Amino acid sequence: MRYLHTMVRISDIDQSLDFYCNKLGLREVRRMENEKGRYTLIFLAAPEDFESARERRAPMLELTYNWDPEVYTGGRNFGHLAYEVDDIYALCQRLMDAGVTINRPPRDGRMAFIRSPDGISIELLQKGDPLPVREPWASMPNVGTW
Repeated sequence: MRYLHTMVRISDIDQSLDFYCNKLGLREVRRMENEKGRYTLIFLAAPEDFESARERRAPMLELTYNWDPEVYTGGRNFGHLAYEVDDIYALCQRLMDAGVTINRPPRDGRMAFIRSPDGISIELLQKGDPLPVREPWASMPNVGTW
């Protein structure tokens, strides 16, 4: 398992980049806009991690800007921790066997979400290409929120 990023929701891209980059000194590694999902992701890294982050070998801060305005309450602006895993199906099974609820099952062989005992969302991402879709994961419904 490898730590990937921490996600924070933002309400103003320019204001956030001014803070994180101009004031704090982080550097933008990459940006992705998703019209269908109506959001922009901006990945930042500390100056000493910048080159490694470009090769996805260093943890980053993910700023998520949702195009539709939303007031964030109850810590919802903090999104999730993300970890890359060798076998998402095996890990999810091990977690379920240990009593952990899989809030968003890995139906696509690529991504799952769980929650910590304190309610922190944790994203699990399959290392490399997604695994072939298979049961019981393909038909499992979402449980709660993540």
